[in-house]
Amino acid sequence: MPYKSNPVLDKLPKHLRQYIKPQNYGEYSAINQAVWRYVMRKNVDYLSKVAHGSYLGGLKKTGISVDHIPNMYGMNRILKDIGWAAVAVDGFIPPSAFMEFQAYNVLVIASDIRQLDHIEYTPAPDIIHEGAGHAPIIANPEYAEYLRRFGEIGCKAISNAKDFELYEAVRHLSIIKEAPGTPQETIEAAQNRIEQLQQNMGEPSEIALIRNLHWWTVEYGLIGTPEHPKIYGAGLLSSIGESASCMKDKVKKIPYSIEAAYTSFDITQPQPQLFVTPDFAFLSQVLEDFADTMALRTGGLSGLQKLIASEELGSIELSTGLQISGNFESLIEHEGHPVYFQTKGPTALSYREKELVGHSTDKHATGFGSPIGKLKGINLAIENMAPRDLKAYNIYEGQKVTLEFEGDIKISGEIITGTRNLSGAIILVAFKHCKVTHKHKILFESQDSIYNMAVGEKIVSAFNGPADVSSFDLITHEVSSTTIKNEASEQQSQLGNYYEQIRHFREGKNTTISRHKVFDALKNDYPNDWLLSVELYELAKTNRDSDFAEEIVSHLEDVKGNNPKVGHLIDDGVALVEGSLVL
Repeated sequence: MPYKSNPVLDKLPKHLRQYIKPQNYGEYSAINQAVWRYVMRKNVDYLSKVAHGSYLGGLKKTGISVDHIPNMYGMNRILKDIGWAAVAVDGFIPPSAFMEFQAYNVLVIASDIRQLDHIEYTPAPDIIHEGAGHAPIIANPEYAEYLRRFGEIGCKAISNAKDFELYEAVRHLSIIKEAPGTPQETIEAAQNRIEQLQQNMGEPSEIALIRNLHWWTVEYGLIGTPEHPKIYGAGLLSSIGESASCMKDKVKKIPYSIEAAYTSFDITQPQPQLFVTPDFAFLSQVLEDFADTMALRTGGLSGLQKLIASEELGSIELSTGLQISGNFESLIEHEGHPVYFQTKGPTALSYREKELVGHSTDKHATGFGSPIGKLKGINLAIENMAPRDLKAYNIYEGQKVTLEFEGDIKISGEIITGTRNLSGAIILVAFKHCKVTHKHKILFESQDSIYNMAVGEKIVSAFNGPADVSSFDLITHEVSSTTIKNEASEQQSQLGNYYEQIRHFREGKNTTISRHKVFDALKNDYPNDWLLSVELYELAKTNRDSDFAEEIVSHLEDVKGNNPKVGHLIDDGVALVEGSLVL
């Protein structure tokens, strides 16, 4: 395994484990560590004033240090005490998989870290966003349960083909934007591609709507009142730029409601409005209200139509509890109700998320079709018939029958046997010498193979994915692109060495290093680098070397003059040192 397991991770199904990658902690450079430390020092200083009260305590509970990028193994030793775990992945993973991890109380952490050039914000998921943003708030029990429940419901949301296309485009942008040396025109082309897709998505799918809810709560949520909000969303907690700008009046604060599901977002831009929940419990209330609108709970004709449109593996559950999982291809409707459905390719039948013996994808390798509903002219549904009723209608072993359903679906054949659920209701009827027709069209006919008719008056649920995850081979994850890691140039490697020397000096590993020599090399060879000079300024102030500190400040003023965009970052770094050397 590419990770060290624990009791929480042991429960993960195999199809989720395919996304996990090693963290490779030794690959983090001294510059990476400096970026983490700057962001965390800035965050802790600022967020202590504007973040939800769970944030600072959560940092300690989840084992996240201000000075060091978190080690996933160390985090898991601590997270297991609150019933959670963390795993490393490569950037974005499909939304349904991301949410299913949450359903298992597992936090997905993109193990890469943003470049120094993107220290304030990156569209790519990184360990600052995931580790310092998501992890601390899950120490709050009410929020942790919301996150778990969100994953449980969200992974059942039905998508469409355009959703995956958008996911791939966003993933591509996040990769190239964080890759050193990507031409600006390439980035702009990727951004334009996302904009084009977003403008032509059509009717939003369930996964698109629930992704909106996730964005406006888990990622960009505020809590309290619109007049006095606090931050809890990971996107804000991990962005030293937007965590400050979002609190200003120009960003509209809206009371949180189910309307957030129908409010789209642009991942490449600061958000023009944010939603404010009064408390974490209210998040769960809105989530359940939204779930009531999903095919997961409404089923019916529209649920089946959504599955057909998705062209993805999905499931329906009939009123008997019988579940059919596969790629739904077509349906026949009558008076607004489905009266027949058909899958294509491997299909499995289950009951209560457990595959029925003898009804695996091997048995139904080419698809499965069945009528649903009531028999024509009979008010009593088959599932509600007692044994005497079934015998009266010749639904009995060895009987040759013709069953005519509402909607002109007919089944003719010899009944072999029936399968019952735990309550004793019949859920499957097996025929031989069977013929299934709709009006004059033959839907199925065979003298040799056995036909299994599903029993159910209606579809009560339709959802993404299989009912029993063990029924299908889901180890099929292939990414179109992976995170780009360029080899550092000789000049970049030397700069990294200077960062490492100063880090070792600060941590007492090597106090013989000449900070003055490092500073002289910075001025001569890396005149635009500012973060290491801020760290040198911190050490100069700590050692009360006022002349050296003034020399560094003078140099930083030159850097600001040459690159005004980093001026506020330098000022904030200096202010942190001035305000408190130990946070």
